Amino acid sequence: MIALHVSPEVEDALRTQRPVVALESTIFSNLGLPSPANAEALQRCIVAIRSHGAVPAITAVLDGIARVGITESEHERILGAARKVAERDLAIAIGERWTFGATTVSASLALAARTGIKVFATGGIGGVHRGVEIHGDVSADLYALARHSVVTVSAGAKSFLDLPRTVELLETLGVPVVGYACSEFPAFTVQSSGIALKHRIDDVSVLALVAHHRLQMGGGMLVCTPLPTADALDADMMNAVIERALHAAASRGISGPDVTPMVLAEIATDTSGEAVRANLALAENNARLAAALAVGLTKIS
Repeated sequence: MIALHVSPEVEDALRTQRPVVALESTIFSNLGLPSPANAEALQRCIVAIRSHGAVPAITAVLDGIARVGITESEHERILGAARKVAERDLAIAIGERWTFGATTVSASLALAARTGIKVFATGGIGGVHRGVEIHGDVSADLYALARHSVVTVSAGAKSFLDLPRTVELLETLGVPVVGYACSEFPAFTVQSSGIALKHRIDDVSVLALVAHHRLQMGGGMLVCTPLPTADALDADMMNAVIERALHAAASRGISGPDVTPMVLAEIATDTSGEAVRANLALAENNARLAAALAVGLTKIS
């Protein structure tokens, strides 16, 4: 049996069919946001979820055990520097008894699906990296979205990715992509990528009904919502910053999974912290929508 522990609060919520929202831990570690912004993101997401009557379920690997739901006393361990745990790494992290592993989107979706959690909130999903025709770098997030019957709420995908190819691959994998109150695919800290979405829903109750039917059929679904206008960054400015950050990564020989944290750190520095502020806003906004969706799904069930 897999070394998996579900917290008493999350276990009780699932048993009594109360709404639960899964959260990854990478975004709350130093790999996702610098200190003290990561601690602020954690608290804002938890408050947003609880304020809607849902239970937050942070995923992580602690002392060789996959965890779904952690206590407040364990938050400090989430915030520290960490090793990433994607879905492919879960067995290794458990078998080698890693002291701490920060779960990515793919690992969080796997753990959420295994425990029966229907909704997962993150910042921005991974996707197809620029220059994929040379290095073949495609995030496991996209395949996890297709494989696991969990609804993911995000601000689209990280803006330094190849967004047109990311959206195209999601379609190829059969993942429904729905814009909540938006008609274009969001670009993380930028409100829109300019890529038109085929489906837009403005009513959470309708969104919950669509999600319910998708989950009944099997497979995941991506719900995209842009960050609030007041917190969004200028697209032209971000494109210039991203180009500089990607050039810096290439010049240092950084590739694969190490690209994302390095580029995010470069962007944070280059924007004088404005990107971090936008990250906080979108994480909270996504958690809020995910909680409302989880409540709606519970009512249908």
